[in-house]
Parts: sequence; C-alpha cells; structure tokens
Amino acid sequence: MMFNEKIETAHILIVNDIDEALNSLLPFYSKHNIRVIKNEEKEEFQLAQATATIKEAYISSNEKKYIFLCGKVFRKEAQNSLLKILEEPPSNIVFIIITNSKSTILPTIFSRMPHKILRKTKEKEELSLDIKKLDLKDVYEFLKTNQRIDKKESISFVESLLLKINKEKITLSQAELELFSKSIKLLNLNSRPINVLTTLLLTLINRKNKY
Repeated sequence: MMFNEKIETAHILIVNDIDEALNSLLPFYSKHNIRVIKNEEKEEFQLAQATATIKEAYISSNEKKYIFLCGKVFRKEAQNSLLKILEEPPSNIVFIIITNSKSTILPTIFSRMPHKILRKTKEKEELSLDIKKLDLKDVYEFLKTNQRIDKKESISFVESLLLKINKEKITLSQAELELFSKSIKLLNLNSRPINVLTTLLLTLINRKNKY
C-alpha cells in the first residue's frame, strides 16, 4: 500500500499491513513533527500506550504534531482512556490511528473520526485460518482480534469460510452444512456476531477431532 500525500487531519486508517502503511506515510512528514506509538512486544495497543499518547499530546508544540497510534488490536480500556483527548485534542495535535480492522475500534471513536478503509480484501485475514489444523489457540486468537466484528463482516466471513472448505475438498455432514446456513440466518436476525462465530469455529474443531 502506497500513499501519495500526507494526511493532514485526524483519521482512522484500516489497512492490510500496518508497518507498510506507516513506512509509506512517514516520508511526507518532518521527523521532528511525528510520534509513533505502538506496543513493541505485542500487536495490542494497551493502556500503557494510551498513557504515553496522552503524555505526548500535552507536550506543547508551535507546529502541528502528528501522533500515529498503531496496533492490530486496540484494547477497550486503552480506547476509553483516549476518548476525551481524541474528541478534543490539544492545539496543533493530530491523531492518526492505523489498524487492520474497524471491528477493533470502539463505535464511539469510529463514528467521530474520519476513516479510510484501505484494505484490498478481508480474505487474507479471515481465511488465514488453517481449517485442517484448526485448534483452540487459533480460534482464541481469531475471536480476540475480531471481538467487535460487525454483522456484515461476519456474514462475509462465514461465506468465505465455506468457500475455502469447498476449495480444499473437505466433506461436511448435513448437520454441519446446516450450521453454516443457520449461522448466516442468525446473523441476519441480528444475533451477536461473536457468539455465532464462536459456535461455528468450535464445531469445526470438534469435527476435526472426530476424524
């Protein structure tokens, strides 16, 4: 992903690759006017990063200062601590959030900041699950990353998952096929997406353990 100009105002950027997007953007800014805040140990933006963000934002600047907040997952408590400063930033401070999925951003933040969805496709993230080797750890990581996945994204995921199963020539029982149909029906009826996906993925694990 390549950017051809700097982003001047507060934004949320939904991208495929956070580091690639960051490396493409930074050359448009003066080095002394940017700060990048991310967790160097994990892909989670946690309370420690939120605290560092607030501290940095209140360091006065006579020029615009761009603070990039980066993370695959943004913890809820971290976002809650940032709500006020994101809504009313100090003078000359511009926040730019870079992440992989809008589902990790609280609706209260997502609705108040301009956003650009620059992901080429969700297929790379969603279908990275290896169905034949699927285990509890894989399911946990997927659900953790997509805990705020919305109805439309969930339906797309279920459909893509079924396509991948067919492509890999994995035979499903009638009951398992019906579960896919039931999952989409429940999502259309506004059932909580994370609950529907949990049931579906755990069923696939149980299926693998049977054979």
